[in-house]
This record gives sequence, structure tokens and C-alpha cells, in this order.
Amino acid sequence: MSRLSAVLWLQFVSSIINTSSAASSASRRCEDSLATPLPYSSFTSSSIFAGGYGAGYAKLNRNQGAGGWSPLDSDRYQWLQVDLGSRKQVVAIATQGRYSSSDWTKRYRLLYSDTQKNWRPYFQDGNIWTFEGNVDSENVVRQDLKHPILARYIRFIPLHWNKEGRIGVRLEVYGCSYWADVISFDGQGIVSYRFRSKKMKLVKDVISLRFRTMARDGVLLHGEGQQGDYISLELHRARLQLSINLGSSQYGSIKGHTAVTSGSLLDDDHWHSVVIERYRRNVNFSLDQHTQQFRTNGEFDHLDLDYEISFGGLPVSAKQSSGGKENFVGCMEGITYNGDNITSLVRRKKLDTTSFRNLTFSCAESNSFPVFFNSTSFLRLPGQSDSDTLSVSLSFRTWNPNGLLMFTRLVDGWVELGLVEGKVTVYMNVTQKKNTRIEISSGSGLNDGQWHSVHLNALENHAMLTVDGDEASTVRTAIPIQIQTGGAYYFGGYFLHTYSRSLQRSFQGCMQMINIDDHLVDLRAVEQGLIGTFENVSLDMCAIIDRCVPNHCEHGGQCSQTWDTFSCNCSGTGYTGATCHTSLYQQSCEEYKHSGKSSGSYWIDPDGSGSIAPFRVSCDMTEDLVWTTLRNNLSPQTSVSGADQDGKAALHITYNLTDEQIQSVTSRAENCEQYVAYACRVSRLLNSPDGVPFTWWVGRANERHSYWGGSGPGIQKCACGIDHNCTDPKRFCNCDADLRSWKEDSGLLVYKDHLPVTQVVVGDVNRAGSEAKLTVGPLRCQGDRDYWNAASFSSPASFLHFQSIHGETSMDISFYFKTSSTHGVFLESLGTSSFLHIELRGGSVVLFSFNVGSERLELSVRSAQSLNDDQWHRVEAEKNIKEAVLQLDGQFKEVRLMGQGHAGSTEFYRDLYVGASSGQRGFLGCIRALKINGVVYDLEERAKVTAGVNPSCQGHCNSFGMHCKNGGKCVEQYNGYSCDCSLTAYDGPFCTVDVGGYFETGTLVRYDFLSDVGPSLLGDGGSSSGVGGPGEANLTQEELVFSFSTYSSPSILVYISSRTQDYMAVVLRHNGTLQIRYSLGGLTEPYTIDIDHRNLANGQPHFVNITRKMREIQLQLDHYPLSTHTLPEASDTHFNLVKSIFLGKVFETGQIDPILIERYNTPGFVGCLSRVQLNSVAPLKAALRLGLSAPVNTHGILVPSNCGASPLTISPLASANDPWHIEAAGAVFPFKEEKAGSDGVNRNSAIIGGIISMVIFTVLCIMVIVIRHMFRHKGSYHTNEAKGAESADCADAAIIVNDPAFTETIDESKKEWFI
Repeated sequence: MSRLSAVLWLQFVSSIINTSSAASSASRRCEDSLATPLPYSSFTSSSIFAGGYGAGYAKLNRNQGAGGWSPLDSDRYQWLQVDLGSRKQVVAIATQGRYSSSDWTKRYRLLYSDTQKNWRPYFQDGNIWTFEGNVDSENVVRQDLKHPILARYIRFIPLHWNKEGRIGVRLEVYGCSYWADVISFDGQGIVSYRFRSKKMKLVKDVISLRFRTMARDGVLLHGEGQQGDYISLELHRARLQLSINLGSSQYGSIKGHTAVTSGSLLDDDHWHSVVIERYRRNVNFSLDQHTQQFRTNGEFDHLDLDYEISFGGLPVSAKQSSGGKENFVGCMEGITYNGDNITSLVRRKKLDTTSFRNLTFSCAESNSFPVFFNSTSFLRLPGQSDSDTLSVSLSFRTWNPNGLLMFTRLVDGWVELGLVEGKVTVYMNVTQKKNTRIEISSGSGLNDGQWHSVHLNALENHAMLTVDGDEASTVRTAIPIQIQTGGAYYFGGYFLHTYSRSLQRSFQGCMQMINIDDHLVDLRAVEQGLIGTFENVSLDMCAIIDRCVPNHCEHGGQCSQTWDTFSCNCSGTGYTGATCHTSLYQQSCEEYKHSGKSSGSYWIDPDGSGSIAPFRVSCDMTEDLVWTTLRNNLSPQTSVSGADQDGKAALHITYNLTDEQIQSVTSRAENCEQYVAYACRVSRLLNSPDGVPFTWWVGRANERHSYWGGSGPGIQKCACGIDHNCTDPKRFCNCDADLRSWKEDSGLLVYKDHLPVTQVVVGDVNRAGSEAKLTVGPLRCQGDRDYWNAASFSSPASFLHFQSIHGETSMDISFYFKTSSTHGVFLESLGTSSFLHIELRGGSVVLFSFNVGSERLELSVRSAQSLNDDQWHRVEAEKNIKEAVLQLDGQFKEVRLMGQGHAGSTEFYRDLYVGASSGQRGFLGCIRALKINGVVYDLEERAKVTAGVNPSCQGHCNSFGMHCKNGGKCVEQYNGYSCDCSLTAYDGPFCTVDVGGYFETGTLVRYDFLSDVGPSLLGDGGSSSGVGGPGEANLTQEELVFSFSTYSSPSILVYISSRTQDYMAVVLRHNGTLQIRYSLGGLTEPYTIDIDHRNLANGQPHFVNITRKMREIQLQLDHYPLSTHTLPEASDTHFNLVKSIFLGKVFETGQIDPILIERYNTPGFVGCLSRVQLNSVAPLKAALRLGLSAPVNTHGILVPSNCGASPLTISPLASANDPWHIEAAGAVFPFKEEKAGSDGVNRNSAIIGGIISMVIFTVLCIMVIVIRHMFRHKGSYHTNEAKGAESADCADAAIIVNDPAFTETIDESKKEWFI
């Protein structure tokens, strides 16, 4: 639709709304008291309790007589009837109980009629409506009718009453007078409305009428033009069909025919209202209270009609091409056509009515007398007894495939006539002499709600069954004996005959035209009690309901029904649920990835329950980014040919998708791209930037573009023109060089608002020798912005406000949330009469509540896990006419069936609040991907202008995540972030606080790797052994990190054991040097790495990192350069079945390297260990943190201490400058000897100063050693590893003198002063 058309259409809709508002205002003025002014005789009833209880006393607020009406018997067969004198429009009813008594009616129904026959119940929301009445005798309860009714007679039917009294009522009916011209159509006459000019070219039409009929088929109006335009309204199988054609093209490329069907069971002899409003191609088609909006097919806007439009049938000129369509039989009133009152013009003889044999302006009464059966009804009628002929016929309509139509006892046996799986079936059981059973059936699909006739005739040893008067299809069968009738016939049920099979399938539906013994039964005599008996039968009424009209099965679901309910077959639709509302597919490739899927072909449904159908795409998830691919029909390197007379060759690219489906992908993508390539020989592509392009392509919205792949909008260049590397430097495309050799221009189109490419027009292929080949790749789009559209609520009082939302009979809501709070309202919506509410309660329960009328329904789902775990969880809620569903994380689900009348109407919610607005505890956390009825709500944009809510849910980790040190994981919080240190050997808010302990003599820590306990050692190089449980691992790589300080040696620092003979050990030898020992099998002796740099048992903190990957071992000690070592080829590379890690000492059963035990295990490590971590396991932290549940044991005294092991802040020394490096033995120190020796005075001064400095230096070293020795077992302290010159005589002095960046943290329990 063009922008102008859209604006005009909005104006049209606005005018309709204004008209509706005016009508609503008029209906509010329609408030006359209709019952009170009536005489006593206008009130009648089924019975009266006594003289003063007559129907005429049932006037509101009156106390004449006994103060109201009460019937003789208080049961559900009673009624009170009001004759309004003429047809009135009724808008409300008000009731009271009988004056100053215990008699009142709690619930009731209304029937109405124009003729006191063929009563119609008041329907609302697709059901026979039950009104709430009184709870006492004096207070007035008024009920406004949702849909006003037109009738002369009103019947009040009590359903429930005060059990301590009787049925009692006083009432008032509110409304106003109604009058309309009525025309009776006999099937012959039609009304022709001739136009003032021969041809009418109309852009707008407004047609309205009311009709009443008992015929299933017939044309109500018809108009056509010689150009093929037409408009037609007709009944077909008791459904109303509107057909419009605004024009088709000459060769049929544009099809303008549009047909829409509405309503059903319209042959019920009740009035039905029709309004047709058209503006250009936009049409509102209203039948009774249901309106359909649609657009006509084709591209034309005007309806071209010739000469006339006819009402009641087809004109003679159109009869020949109509295919034998029947004229309308029934009544019409209030016919208007574009402002002209047709019925008034007919009454004033202004229109041609010569085709009528007898034109009348009244509607004849119907002779039909239907009987309405429910599941507990039966009707007993008399017939001839002892007759040798059985003849029964009737008409019925029902939705149930099974049900008893008639049952009668024979003198010897019985006969049953019923429906079985939609067929009429007769069972005859003759018991004389021998038990003989006869069964015959006819027809199919007779439970379609239409009227069907059946005639059973049994005489002279044979039986005949005829359905729908089709004598040619009559079924005949022989009867072995002569029958004798019993004289009593039961219709609809036979509850007195306990052994009858009919108990299980009583009839639900309507019957009429019942004939027994070839005589029509007078059912009015039955109503008056003159013949027959009945139970739970409604006479002179057929309250059949078509529960599939309107069709509540969405997205093409097939509706089927029984008398009580309907069901939807969603097969092949791509949707599921009670009404085919919920999509079977995810909204995008992004969502498939995060549900655990891998690359492949998938169906996606971007708008969920919306109108866009699911479609198949290719999803590429091999990288971090997710790509969606839409393929087209163009093969790579397609030769360009078939130029037109202008020399243009157009290649059309199709994607087998609708424009809406493609746009649903591109609009939500982060970016899109499409590869294009033009291979050429003597075929130019774009020309100069200022010239007319030879070739262009068409993208979205049929817009033409003259830039090529690798370039951008507004730049008429190719990629080589942007990069300045074209074949011809004076041109901006390779092909524009116009060479006889093959060249190519290719690249990516990346401006997604222009994509996809739907057509390429090539303009330079007609010259001699010109050739071109075109490639247009698939459309590729990355990401899904809607899936990650999120808002973060940092205050429980914050919320996002959205304007009104429109809820149809079905409504669905879905979103993701994460929170650390146990309570909070996710969203709520408040309407004038409707509300809905979704909240988290107790940290594990999600509740979904809403109202249905005055009743509040609540669904709850409990999760087996906590929902306030700061992880994403998904909530899906749906309510429709059949059920309400709440689902959590795709697995926890509650379904609540809806009662009749629930959720049957359109609901308007005034405001939507994401978060709580009503003073309740609001939501604290993140919500994303909020979708209601297929529409994604832009939380991020609304959050930008809302206090207390921030767009997206990335928190501060992107900006401040680097503050989480030492492998700590940044965790989003709603007012900031926190660092998760659980998988590190550190503590503190930023994972920078060392966790260490001081080991006394004999102290050890043992950490066992058990099944399913604690963090796993398995990394990328680990593999499950399959033996001993998943807690054990075969390692091909590990990383061991720790810090230590001690004065004692030898000792075992760390020992890692296994269930085999594999082990790893880090020990201090007798001289204080470090040794690493690996025994992985395959070698007779462990592989050892000796670090002979220096004595590490010097009381200083030292840092060790040992990383192995297969055979390669890398060692980092303090600040020294990284050294690499390799296991021998004979060594195994698997550290099999890791069992335990020991700190300080080994206490292990089984075979252990005797060298370790003899040389290093006694008396054990004495000193400080900290930041111990093997892969993701921190055993020392587990031993020191009482709140951690881990398989760790401590023997001896372990005192928490920080040990002074802070992270390195200065890069390691280069090996050339490292005094401990073996290649530095002959290093030349960087001072200039010539300058030093040039001046003897300076040399002597330097020597004297150096001696004094050395003396001071030595004194300081002695003080430090004494103090450290005195306090080595006490407290804890922080310091930094020395990063100065290791060649100094004293390490501590080297720290102070040579490391100006040195800092030290002193524990309160101990202070060290350096003077």
C-alpha cells in the first residue's frame, strides 16, 4: 500500500470508529423503560403460584398483588414473558425479588422472538449466556446487554433461585422503539436499483441490510460491470459469502477475485445484520457482532459497475453465467446502498419491482417448531400400536457424530434410529422365535450442523431408509417376520429402558417436522401438555451453536466440533496448542544456538504467534557469530542474455520467501551482506560516477541502486574504485575498462536496508563480442537484536511503561529473565475490565494471574532449581478460549482448561508495565526478548528515557571486568559487578587477596579427587578415564601454581598422587634449591628438573608456575626467564587417574618413590604456602575456608597467612642481564672504565664511599636476618619478591637498594622496620 493509500485508509478506519462512537452514544440514549408502561395483559407466564402472584405484577419497584411473579412450581420449566407491543431495541434488563419475601432468582437466561415462536436465546461470547440475578428481594441488579437485541417478545427463564423460598421476580426492560421497512422475497422477485448514470466508478461503498431466512442458499445482492468487476453477497450452505473483484488484467497475470466467508447456521429464521464498508481495496465485512477486515486481491482500487445493483437475486442478464444460483427466499429490512434507503424507495414505488408476483412489506410467520435436546433430554410421543407398518420421519441438525434420534419398542423387539460416526443407522432387534438383529445405514458427514431429513419405513417384511429425500439412494433390507408396533416413540433419548445401548449416546441438537405414522406431530400440543411427555427439552427453539465460527483455530488450523466444544487440528501448520497459536520453532538461528543446536537447516518463526508463517533457513554457528543464510534461485556465473529492444537484460532473483519473511530477518539482524560478482568481456558495468550507469540492481521496496559490491550507497563505484586499484586507473570498475579479456568486479553489499537483491538489469551486452556472467550470492545476516533486547532494573521501584495492548481471544507473552532476588513482579497490565500479572515468588515459583469476567484465575509453576541464580530463565504464558498455559524453561508447565465463555472476547489492556507499578515489590534484575502476540517490545529504547532502568543487561563487566584478577570471573550485578573467585586460589572483592597458611612441623593438607565432588581437573587436554568415576582424570596437560617461603630444607612442597604409580612432586633439596620430579610411566627413574640458581630456603616468598602440555614442560620461577624442558620419548604423556594432592608432607598408602620419603618427607615442610592451584582446583583455599564443602583434610597446625606472595608487577629480567643465567658469567657490566680512571681523586673518593656503603649494607643485612629469625613463626605478612640484582650479597638489601618500586604491607601482629 502506498503512503497516501495508508493515510486514506486510516482516515476511513477513523470514520468507522467515529460512526461506532456515534452509534454507541445513540445506544446510551436508548434507555426507555419498556415494561413498566405495559398493561397487565402484556405479561404472561408458564404458571402462577396464586392469584396475587400473576405475571402482570412483575414490574420493577412495584408491590401490587403479592409483590411480583412466582410460578406454581419452582423448576427450570418456568418462564415469564413480556409482550413489548411491537419490535423494540432492548439494551438492558433489571431484576428484583418478590417484594418483602424470600423469593428471588439468582441466575436466569433470556429468550426473544418477534412472533412468540422460534425463540432465540441471548448469546454472548459464543455461548448461551447466563445472567447473574439477585441475592435478596429488594436490591435492583441491572445487566447491560453486550449486544442489543431487536424483538417484540422477551422471555425470562429462571435457572437458580433462593432455596429457602421460591422463584420470584420483578423486572424492567430498557431500550427504545425500532422501525424498519421490511420486504418479503419469494425467490422470484428482485429489487433493481438503477444508477443515475449507466456506469459507476466507485472508490467507496457502504452497504447494510438485515435478513431472515430458512433457506440455506440464495443471492442477497449482486452487481457487475462489463470490465469484469463485480460485487456479490450470497448464502451458501447457510454461510454468508462476500465476493468482490475490482478488476483483473487482460491476460490474467493479475487476479482480482476475492471471496470471504462469515457466519454459519444463518437459515435459523432469525434476523441477521450485515454491513459492508469498502474504501479502495480495504474492506470491513461485518455480520452480527463479528467484523472481518481484509484487502482485495489485485492492484485496482475502483469498483466499476454497469446500470444497476440488484437485491434478492440475480438480474436476468446475469442468470446465464451464474451457474444456476438461487434467488433469496426470506425477508430483508433496512437495506441501504451508499446512503440510499432501498426499502423506503421500494415502499414509495421508486424502484422496479415488476418481477415480484406478490410484493408484501411484512415477514410471514414460520410454521417450523424446532425441539432442542441436550444430553439428558427426551421426548415421548404416541403412535399406532399393533400396526404392521412403522413409519417415522424427522429433520435434525447436530455437531455430534453419534446420538439417538428415535427409539421404539415393538411387540417382539425394538427399533433404534440414530447417528453413528456421522451416518444414519437403523438397528432392528426382533425377538420372536429367534433373536434376529438387522442393521442398515445411509449418508455420511451428517453431523455438519445443517438440517438433514431422515425417513424410516418398515412394512411387509422389508425396511427402507431415506436420507435428505434422495429416493435414488434409499437403502432397503428384508425383515424375516412381520413387525408389530408398540405405540410409544422416544426421541433424543430413552432413559427408562436401562438395558438400551442409547444410554451412552443421547442426542444433542435440534429436531423438527417429526412425523409418526405419516402424520405431522403437533408439537404445540406437546408444549401445552395435550399429548406426549418430555424432560429437559426446550420447545420452539433451536439453540445450536457453531463453535468454529468465527474460527478460533489460528494459522490455518482445521476446526472440528461436537455439541459442547471444538478442537483444532494443527498438523502441517507449524504451530501447536489448543488453538494452533504457539509456534513450533525458535525465532532465529541465534536462539537455536543458545538452545544447544549446531549448524544446519532450520525452520524459524521470527514473530512467533504473529501472522508471518515459519520458513526454512540455513544457520551457520561455527564461529562466535551466528549467520542466517537465505538462498536464491540464481546459479553462480549465470550468463546474461535475452536483452530487450532497449538493450537491457533483466535477471530476476527469487528467494521462495515473502517480503515479510525476508524483512523479519533483516530488520532484527545486526548486519547483513550479499556477495555480487560481474564477470565481463567487452561489457561495461557502471560507467563514471557522474554518468548514467549501464547496470543497476533492485533491492528492498523495489528501489534502484547503482553501486556495486565493495562500495556503498551514493557511490557509483566498484570495490577497485574505492581501493584505487582498477584495471584502468581512469575508471572506477574493472569492467568499465571495456577490454576483450575477462575481468571481474565483485564484493559484498552490506547496507542491509537495501537488501536483498531481487533484480539485476544489465545494459551493455548487445555489442559485438560482449559477454557477461552474473553471480548473486545468498543473503547472509548476522545476529538477532530482538533476542538480546534487554533492560536492567536496578531499583525495585523502577518499571517500564508501554501504551495499551490489544488482546484477541488468544494472547501469548514470552520473555527471559535473570535475577538474584527471590521476589519481584515481571510485568502487569491493567485494563478497564481486564488485568494480567506475572511475578516471581519465593525464588522458585512463577505465577501467572488474570481475570475472566469477575473471576480471577492463577497458574503457578515451581522450578526444581532456584530461579534467583543470576542465570537466564524463560517464561512463556498463553491464554486462549480453550486453555491457559504457563511454561518455565521449556520443561515445567501448568495447563488450566477454560470454562465456556472464558476468554471468548477481545480484551483491551490500558497500560503495560514491565516491573511493578502498583506498589508491589518490583523486579530487580534483567528482562530481555519480551514478546507479546508476536510483537517484540523495545525495552532498550524505553529504558533510555526511564529512571532506574538501564538499557541492555551487560552491567559493568565490559568496562570493569579487567579488575577481576587471577582468573576471577566477572559476574553482572544490577548496580555494578562482582568477581567470582571460586575457581581461583584467591579471595577478596577482586580476587587479589592471597589465600595461604603457615605450616608447623608435621602439618599436611590432603585434597582428594572424588567422583562428582569439587571442581574437575579435566581441561582441554584431559580425558575421562572411564575407571573410578568422573572425579578422576587422565591428564595430558596441567598447570600447577603456588608460592612459598621457608627457612627449612629439605622438604616436600607439593605432591600429586594417582591410583597408578604416576606422580608429580616439587621438593626443596638439602641446599635449598628446587627440584621437580615427574613419573608418568615408561621410565625406570623419574624425570627430574633441577633449579640450581640459588638457595630458595631464604625466608623470602617465591613464586612457581609449572605448566605441562604433553611432553613439553614450562617452568616459571619468580622473575627469572621462562625455561622449557621436554620429557624423554620413552615417557608416557598421560598422568593417569589423578588421586590426591598433598601440601607440606606426604601421608599416602601404596607404593611411593622411596627417595621422596627418605630424603624430603621428614620432618616436613615448615613455612608458608599460598595461592596453590592445580588447574581449577585450589586445595589450600578449600582447607582454610570453612564454608566450602570439599574433600580436603588437614593434619597438624595450619595458621592462615598471606605469606607475602603478591603478583609480579615487573617483567622478568632478560637472560643477558640475569646474573644467575649461565651465559652471564662473562658479562661485561655497563660502566665506562675509561672515565673512572681519568681522575685519581674521583677514583679514590669512589673507593672510600663504596667501603662505607658496604659497611652500612652489611649491618642492615644482619639486622634483617635477626629480626626475621625471631618472628618467623608468628603472624603473617605481605611483601614483594625482590626484583633487583641477585648478585648483591644480601637479597633483602638488594630489594631495598635496587627496587625503588618495592612496597610492603605489614600485618598488625608484626612490623618490620628497615633503617
